[in-house]
Amino acid sequence: MKVLITGGAGYIGSTIASVLLDSGHTPILLDSLITGRREFTRDRIFYEADIADRAMVRRIFSDHPDIVATIHCAALIVVPESVSRPYDYYRENVVKSMEFFKTLSDLGYPYVVFSSSAAIYDVVPGFMVTEESPLQPLSPYSRTKFMMEMVLKDFCHAYNLKGIALRYFNPIGSDPQMRTGLHIQHPSHLIGKLVEVSMGRESVFNLTGVDWPTRDGSGIRDYIHVWDLALAHLKAVENFDKAIAEGSEDGVNYTVINLGTGKGVTVREFLVAFEHVVGKKLPVSIQPPRPGDVAGAYANADRAWKLLGWKAEKSIEEGIKDALKWGEIRETIIKY
Repeated sequence: MKVLITGGAGYIGSTIASVLLDSGHTPILLDSLITGRREFTRDRIFYEADIADRAMVRRIFSDHPDIVATIHCAALIVVPESVSRPYDYYRENVVKSMEFFKTLSDLGYPYVVFSSSAAIYDVVPGFMVTEESPLQPLSPYSRTKFMMEMVLKDFCHAYNLKGIALRYFNPIGSDPQMRTGLHIQHPSHLIGKLVEVSMGRESVFNLTGVDWPTRDGSGIRDYIHVWDLALAHLKAVENFDKAIAEGSEDGVNYTVINLGTGKGVTVREFLVAFEHVVGKKLPVSIQPPRPGDVAGAYANADRAWKLLGWKAEKSIEEGIKDALKWGEIRETIIKY
């Protein structure tokens, strides 16, 4: 089957493309390359364009009328940056997604898997969230994801769309075959920062926030291997009708599904695991929380198993090892 992936030249989109290829399917990549990498499009069907370019989207479906579903990953994703550049985030993530969803509806391609985020959840007692847990997005980035979910749900109600919003927790690792990985030159994510410090590219790891109401004061997260995350998208496409039939509410062809391991790990605990894998202590500096940071959450992933037959398989240690391997070869693949 053919599947369109917006943001298909990004970290997660390119990994989803690899999962599809390895499973005998054909990914069609659409990416503006604002943040994605041309290197990740090599030997893949690729269209360089913006998701709001209606003419190009029409051309893609004209060229590939047998596309069965769209996986919408295209978005700006850096939380602190969203605080200083909210206009860019609302325009790129919300306004352009709205145009893109309407184009899919107009063209008659209703199946949409949307990359959402666990950042939209409120902090809850015990930190474990289900899909019914209260929402409280606290940064412009997380608010764009919340708004995109609402737009998609409303479009599924009003137009001929069917939507599955996958709420990602915290991706780590890389494609185990090292075809793609985290490509940002100066990453802000935890795993990216730790790799940079371990390789001597940065002098110290800044542990931001140690006064949260968690078991050790550092933020709590649910770290999921990006390969497991990508496999969930394949499962979503393969089980789309079942997921909608069993997971939708109020007669709307739309449902949300958490993608996480079901295990909460604090930043301090993750640092210990990283140091164990790398075999050395890292220099650490305690810093205040970054703009937009929250105490965190981890997933109840029962619905993913029920609706998709999916659960995370890879360990944190495997994610760390793959991230380190990718860190060693990244600059031989990506030319900054």
